[in-house]
Amino acid sequence: MGWALDGFAGSLYALVLGPAMTELLPNSGLTVDADHIGLYGGLTVALFLAGWATGGILFGVLADYFGRVRVLSIGIVTYAVFTALAAFADTWWQLGVLRFIAGLGSGVEAPVGAALVAEVWRNKYRARACGVMMSGYAGGFFIAALAYGLLGTHGWRFMLVLAVVPAFLVWFLRRYVPEPEEITTVIATRKERKRQSSTRPEDQFVLKRLLSPPHLRATLICTALATGSLLAFWSVSTWYPQIIRTMATAESLSADVANHRVAITSMLFNAGGIIGYATWGFLADAIGRRKAFMVSFVCSAVSIAYLFPFEHSYTTYLLVIPLVGFGLFGALSGNFVYGPEMFSPSMRASGIALANSIGRYITAAGPLVAGVIATSWFGGDLGTATAVLAATGVIALVGLWFAPETRGAALPTDTPTESAPEATSAPIMKGTSA
Repeated sequence: MGWALDGFAGSLYALVLGPAMTELLPNSGLTVDADHIGLYGGLTVALFLAGWATGGILFGVLADYFGRVRVLSIGIVTYAVFTALAAFADTWWQLGVLRFIAGLGSGVEAPVGAALVAEVWRNKYRARACGVMMSGYAGGFFIAALAYGLLGTHGWRFMLVLAVVPAFLVWFLRRYVPEPEEITTVIATRKERKRQSSTRPEDQFVLKRLLSPPHLRATLICTALATGSLLAFWSVSTWYPQIIRTMATAESLSADVANHRVAITSMLFNAGGIIGYATWGFLADAIGRRKAFMVSFVCSAVSIAYLFPFEHSYTTYLLVIPLVGFGLFGALSGNFVYGPEMFSPSMRASGIALANSIGRYITAAGPLVAGVIATSWFGGDLGTATAVLAATGVIALVGLWFAPETRGAALPTDTPTESAPEATSAPIMKGTSA
């Protein structure tokens, strides 16, 4: 539910980015044209992603030291409140600052939520449960598209105010979601050792452990997978609404018709995403994590390469965009199914967060660069620029090449010998049978 509301608020911004920049740029002393919308709109998205990455690391570390549920609650409130406050911005840079702070809170949902679900569902249904959880994000995107189609005429400010809804989730979260016994035990034993002035290797600061052998390998693998998946996803999801608007403008269609087309396209993109998210865990249990990643990568690569670099009709976009969503969202789902299986509980949330946050820092440049290269290299062609940026997602294939297969393996645990994730969980290595 929290991930769905996060997706709802995040997608709203992508849908209203064009209208927001159209209103705010004159207030900032800038002219409204495609170049400036691309540049400054990309900057606000980049600031959000940078905040998301920073918040992911911050809240991920806190979750490993203070528990999952409490940290989730703080992050959700931060995200919801500052996204709603962005509705009152008067200039593009005010909007950017508020989006950065909202991003800090948004960083908590995926890594801490994935760790929480994996620790609650420790049986053979773990991957499926994580996949279903992740599908909430695409579901939130779908609901946002529906809301935009129904309420978009009220303006972009009204739409951002709706983002305060996730704050009401905190009451449910704190009342009905228990802290996993595993992390509670880890926190208690860590405190007891500190009281007795007795230390073990796993008491070392969590980020230092993640960046040192034997855990560095797992961190690098997960970082490569996350970075490639995120580069492709944000390059596409940020700019396809503006591409649809540009097509509508070229056909001399009204703003209302353009908004309607954006909403329909977004719903189809996210419908494919819901399926990609929800089915990834089932697919990974059936054919293995590595092969499931490859299915997502191939599907998104082929559909993006066909759709974005070339001129197509609106109807073609409606037919192909669900396949794009299926592949892109599926890969994101895989990162949060696979990540918990690579780290022990004392560093699980931090490990997932660090890998994805490094990816988000790198990805933060994607939406900005797409807007810049569209005007510098491709004569304003956002479609080609989007495809070029999405192609950098090939980084994920490097991570996949070295990734161990974890299907059927138990979650790693903290041991006195501080074993590496590969040794602790005994996953099946690349090239062996499951």
